[in-house]
Amino acid sequence: MGPNFKIEQDLISNGYSIIAGVDEVGRGPLAGPVTAAAVILDPLNIPDNLNDSKVLSPKKREKLFEELKSSSIIGIAHVSPREIDKLNILQASLLAMANAVSKLKVEPNHILIDGNKVPERLAGQATAIVKGDTKVFSIAAASIIAKVTRDKLMRDLDSDFPVYGWAKNAGYPTKCHMNAIVKYGVTPHHRRSFKPVHNILCG
Repeated sequence: MGPNFKIEQDLISNGYSIIAGVDEVGRGPLAGPVTAAAVILDPLNIPDNLNDSKVLSPKKREKLFEELKSSSIIGIAHVSPREIDKLNILQASLLAMANAVSKLKVEPNHILIDGNKVPERLAGQATAIVKGDTKVFSIAAASIIAKVTRDKLMRDLDSDFPVYGWAKNAGYPTKCHMNAIVKYGVTPHHRRSFKPVHNILCG
C-alpha cells in the first residue's frame, strides 16, 4: 500500500501547520556515521511515487532526492563512529535525529519520528511511529534524504579506503568488508564498539 499524507493532514487540520518527518540510516554498518534527515514537505508539492527508501531502486531514490531538495525544507545530521562508540548506537541514532531537526531552517510545530522512541530533546513535540517510513510521507521523504546522503558519503570515503568496498556495501558487514578488516586492519571510520570490529581488534 505504501505511505500517505493522512497523519500530516490530520495534524494540519488540528492546527499544526508545519510537520517534519524524521528518519535515520546506518545503525547496522561497521563503518561510517549514523545519518538522520528531517523533512518538511510542501503539502501542495509532494513528489510522485514517494516511498520508503528501502523499496526504491537507487535511480528512483536519486530522482526523488533531487525533487525533495527543490520542494522541501531539509535538515541533515551525522553522528561519527567515535561518538557512536562513546554513546552506543541507539543513543547516537536519537542524537542524529534531534540534530537533524535542529538544522531545519523553519521550526516545526510537530515532528513525526520513525521508530518507537522520541529523542529526549524533542519530547512533547514529537510522535514516534513504528515503521513510519512505510506509512507516512514525511518520514519516507526523510528516509530517502538520509539514505542517499549517507551512501554518497560512504562512496567518498571509499576513494580513500578502497579495499573495504564501502562504495558498494556502505559499511555493512559483507564478506568483502570483513575480510578486508582482517587483512588490512581498522580505520578511523570503523565503529570499534561493534562486536565484529571489537573481536578483530582484541584478537
